[in-house]
Formats: sequence, C-alpha cells, structure tokens
Amino acid sequence: QVQLVESGGGLVQPGGSLRLSCAAPGGTSSGYTKGWFRQAPGKEREFVAAITRNGANTYYADSVKGRFTISRDNAKNMMYLQMNSLKPEDTAVYYCAGGPRGPYYSPSYNYWGQGTQVTVSS
Repeated sequence: QVQLVESGGGLVQPGGSLRLSCAAPGGTSSGYTKGWFRQAPGKEREFVAAITRNGANTYYADSVKGRFTISRDNAKNMMYLQMNSLKPEDTAVYYCAGGPRGPYYSPSYNYWGQGTQVTVSS
C-alpha cells in the first residue's frame, strides 16, 4: 500500500501562486505515473496534471496549461504542483494520485492522498 500526503494548500489572492507537495512517506512510489486532480464543491473530480515515472513526459488540462507545472523528485519520493496566475475558478480540494489503472487523465488511480484545500479569493 502506497501512502500519499499532500501539503501546501491555502488561501491566495487572484494572480498569486502556491506550490503543492505530495509526499510518499513509505517510499516505493517512484515506479508510478502520478497525477494531480481537483474537486470543487458540487462538481466531479477533474484531471489537472500528470507526470510519467521518470519525469520525461508531462500532461496538463487545458484550463491550467501555461500556469501550472508538475514535477517530481524520485530520490525524495516527492511530487510537486507549482501553480501560478491563480484564478477563483481554481478553488478546489487538490488530490495527488499514483498508479493509474486507465488513462492518465481518468480518476481511476490506485493510490490517493487525503487532499489539500486551495482557495483563490480576494
């Protein structure tokens, strides 16, 4: 069982930045494609970004392309999401995930974190 723990969420003004982190305290997560998803109140969980196990390939939702950057450090069992130019519509609970059972953009991953709240508001 792979445990994932997110951190870095918070309240930020529109146009601001946040960096989310996803730790895998038990290790053994470097062999998986990993992703970030988000879920706003009353909405379905949606894909944000994904990164292959060696970091060679990254994928983004159109809504965040050019503003968000996903990265990982396998030596530290960490994954990150740098979020710039944040908008109110980015407000959601953000989840990290590992080990997709289907397409990288589908929320059908084997492992999930507990989520971290991101609120973009003035």
